[in-house]
Amino acid sequence: MQLGDIAKIKTGLVLSRKKANAEYDAKAKYNLLTLRNISEDGIIHNESFEVFVSKDELDNHYFTEEGDVLMRLSHPHTSVYIDKQHRGLLVPSYFAIIKADQTEFLPEYVAWYLNSSEVKKELERSQAGSRIPSTNKNVLKTLPVAKTTLSKQKALIELLMLHQKEKTLYKMLIEEKELWFKGISNQILKESF
Repeated sequence: MQLGDIAKIKTGLVLSRKKANAEYDAKAKYNLLTLRNISEDGIIHNESFEVFVSKDELDNHYFTEEGDVLMRLSHPHTSVYIDKQHRGLLVPSYFAIIKADQTEFLPEYVAWYLNSSEVKKELERSQAGSRIPSTNKNVLKTLPVAKTTLSKQKALIELLMLHQKEKTLYKMLIEEKELWFKGISNQILKESF
């Protein structure tokens, strides 16, 4: 089964076509999802969304909706699931917006599957010989997608969420240990003088 069989795929907005060149041209401001906001693990960082100033009111289909899957069209082709918290963000043209048929495929599963090493290898093969590796909608439509039951998809997603939570906790622990070590080493040095 191919991605084009189970999902509608479109690309985001070409920003240069709608960008306001001067303040008096500005009709609307939108929070913009950029490459900086997405980790290689497929997690959205909320720190700071850029603000895009548009010379027009933009159509709704350029904004994230809950249940969408976004895929970066250049290396490393990271995919991310859009949850309730991240809806309403402007999607630029360097992302594909994938709307999966949710009767047979959980969008979280599609995002996870698109981040798999098998899919990444397939994308690399399709770009052989290209100077600037990027992909397009037609290539995405032909990506294979493994079909499994909704219950197995759900189990995979629950396992993925636990795995991501564990990685976050490990990172926090490492940061705390680093602070602890700096504190102890500074204390030892102070006692030496």
